[in-house]
Amino acid sequence: MVASDEFRRVFGSFDQDGDGKISATELRLCVKASLGEDMPDEEVQALMALADTDGDGLLDEEEFVRLVTEMEADGDEEEDDDDETCRCLREAFAMYEMEGRGCITPLSLKLMLSKLGTHLDVAECQAMICRFDMNGDGVLTFDEFKTMMMA
Repeated sequence: MVASDEFRRVFGSFDQDGDGKISATELRLCVKASLGEDMPDEEVQALMALADTDGDGLLDEEEFVRLVTEMEADGDEEEDDDDETCRCLREAFAMYEMEGRGCITPLSLKLMLSKLGTHLDVAECQAMICRFDMNGDGVLTFDEFKTMMMA
């Protein structure tokens, strides 16, 4: 596996002692420096075990590149999951947003809830909206709806 210049640069910065290998300690220190978060020992050891294909307890450049590539691929899958969640939320939002205003109003909420068998008056719907109406305009935007649904 041929590492790109970017991977080589990152590998070089992680390999603090210049021995051509990244130890668990070097990995943890560099993750903390890069992300500002301390990585628990268990996570460091799990990453090392996952990537250390030759079993020497260290990551050479090829193992490091493979690890980073796999982590990027996992991140892409999470983005796909996020995209699917967002798509589903947009579909749900569209069901409640019936007035063509791009937001859920107390009336549109009342109408949809009635269709679903829950009968509330407009004031009760206003109270429901108020809990997640971040900007206080009396309606729910998609972002506010998303926050509500993810709570």
